Formats: sequence, C-alpha cells, structure tokens
Amino acid sequence: MRRHFIKTFCRLALAAVAAGPMPAWTEERTGMESPTYTYGKGPDLVDVVRQKKHHTTGGFLNPFGPDRQGGFGRLLRWKLFSRNRYKRFYHQESVTPVSVDWPGVYAAGGVSVTFLKHASLLIGDMGDYLLLDPGFSDIFRFIKDFSPLAFSPDKIPSPRHVLITHGHYDHLDTSSLSRLSTDAHVVTPLGYDRIFDNLKISRHTQLDWFESITDGGRQIVLLPSKHWTMRNPLVGPNTNLWGAFLVKTAGGPVIFLSGDTAYFDGFKEIGERYDIDLAVINLGAYEPRWFMKGSHLNPAETVQAFRDLKARKLMIIHWGTFRLGDEPVHFPPIELRREMEKAKMLDRLVDIRHGETYFMA
Repeated sequence: MRRHFIKTFCRLALAAVAAGPMPAWTEERTGMESPTYTYGKGPDLVDVVRQKKHHTTGGFLNPFGPDRQGGFGRLLRWKLFSRNRYKRFYHQESVTPVSVDWPGVYAAGGVSVTFLKHASLLIGDMGDYLLLDPGFSDIFRFIKDFSPLAFSPDKIPSPRHVLITHGHYDHLDTSSLSRLSTDAHVVTPLGYDRIFDNLKISRHTQLDWFESITDGGRQIVLLPSKHWTMRNPLVGPNTNLWGAFLVKTAGGPVIFLSGDTAYFDGFKEIGERYDIDLAVINLGAYEPRWFMKGSHLNPAETVQAFRDLKARKLMIIHWGTFRLGDEPVHFPPIELRREMEKAKMLDRLVDIRHGETYFMA
C-alpha cells in the first residue's frame, strides 16, 4: 500500500512539473468549464516589458490575465477522481520509433525544419543548425515514450545555437544537453545560469522578453508567452523566466517558436510586429480544459493563435511522445486538422510527423 502511494505521488509530482499544475495559493471559484477563448484586450507587450511587470523579487510572474488556477488538491482531483473521456481511445496509441533522413537534411543547404520528437526541433539555416528544447533521454521514468529515437542523438548535426524555452523537464533536459558539443551556444530566458554552470556550458546567453542576439544575418528574439515554469516543487514556480522565440534566419524565412503557452492577446501584437513565414506552435497536454487551459493551447485556440500571428504556414510540435494530458498522443494533429478545415485554412498546415523535414528555402 505504501509503495503504491509513493508511486502515485511520484507520478503526480512529474505531472505537476511537466503538464501544468496550479500554485496552491490561487483557487478557481468560477466552475470547471469555460469558453475556449473569450479574452479581452490584454496589456501592451512592450509596456509590460518596459515596466518589468513580469518581474518579481526573486522571480517572475505571468502578467497576461488570469493565471493558472487551483492547487495540488486540484491536481489530485484530475489524476485520481476526474472522468477521462479519452481513455477509451488509448488502445489506438502506438510506439513509433523516429528516423530522420540525415543525408537529406545535410544536403538541404537552405532553411529547413525537422521535427525530432516532443518539443525538440532542428532548424537548418544556410549550413548552421539551431536546436530547440532538446529532449532525447528517458525524461520521465513513469511516463511511456511513444516516439523513441531509432538513431543515436550523436547523429544530430552539432548545433550553433541551442534554444531553451523554459525550465520544465520535458523542455530543459540536462541529460540531453550534456551530450551536445561544448562549442554549442545556449540561449535561454533569464534565470538559468546555475543549471548551465553545473553542466559546464560556458557559452550561455540569457534574454529578457524582446531582447535578442544577432549572428551574421541571423537574429534570435525572445518573446513573451503565457506560461510558467518550475523544476523543484519545494522551491516553487517561476524562479526562472519562460518565453517564445522568433528566428529571423540567415536564409530569409522568419520562424516563430511558441514554446508552451496558453492563449493570450499577445499573439495579435506579435503578428503585427513581425512578418512570420512559419509558426511552430506547441499543441499537446490540453485536456481536460478546466485544468490545462491556463497553461496550454487546445486545437481551436491554436488556430486562433495562428490567425493572430498572421503567419503563412502552421506546424505543430509537443505531441506524440508523452501523454501529459488526457488526450491520446496521436489526437492533436487529427483534431487540429479538423479545426483548420473548419477555418478553411487546411492548405496552410504543414502536416509532418516525427523525423520528417519541411524544406522552406
């Protein structure tokens, strides 16, 4: 009995850090269901950053409307007592090892985007490579990996820049980072210096929202998002910052990388400020909505965010590897395709699977 309790607690703790639990000091009292997106005009992003409204003493906060809501009891309610309407589809899930046409990726030469697994993405840019949120190891001991790599991570081209969106374990995996070349330059939001000092990674740049780095004809900008982060429940959330990235490639195309985020009006402002060719949006761990809506987009909100961003093409990642929400791992692209069809934008969807590459230029 004690062993079962400990195992259950470990699973819940992992879900808390990965999927989006809510801080114990805020409770939702408005009921369990809400409209998909009924958000009014939020604060101007530049004003938020200029006034440092996302900074607190010793940490950061989400300044974009209602924050995550609930506490550990709410997490227990979800995991132990909530009805899961998706469970009957779990038998359809299958393990699909990931293979990549590496000769094709190397030969591309221009700008390409390869979906590796979960939230990990490789951008090829005129012979250089950018790696987003690398996660190739067994990150969660108690959570099944449905897309194991069929190749050694050593096959991945040595990245010139490694982009980390936030500190949740499925996005900042120290085991995977330790396998990378010591020459790699890591770009993160603020607050991650201790982690990279421990990894002995000296080339580490930390950015606040709207700060950027340039590398020849390439620019990497950290942008606001509506999320949060935590690595140690005992320390608490938001001692580090989180964010999205905008990559103005040396080859020409502009790529938006959402990272984990809930829907917020900031997408509209970002779409007004930047001319985006490809929006790569994280879609996964979105059910049940009463628990996940403050942390992750669902398919309908993803389409709305894509509209707001005014991007030419849409690609989704953060699905198919770990079941961090109630929905089966293979559901996000199915449900998104349905929403894009309803919006008459199916021709703008880059519909690729793990290991496949989209060649942009």
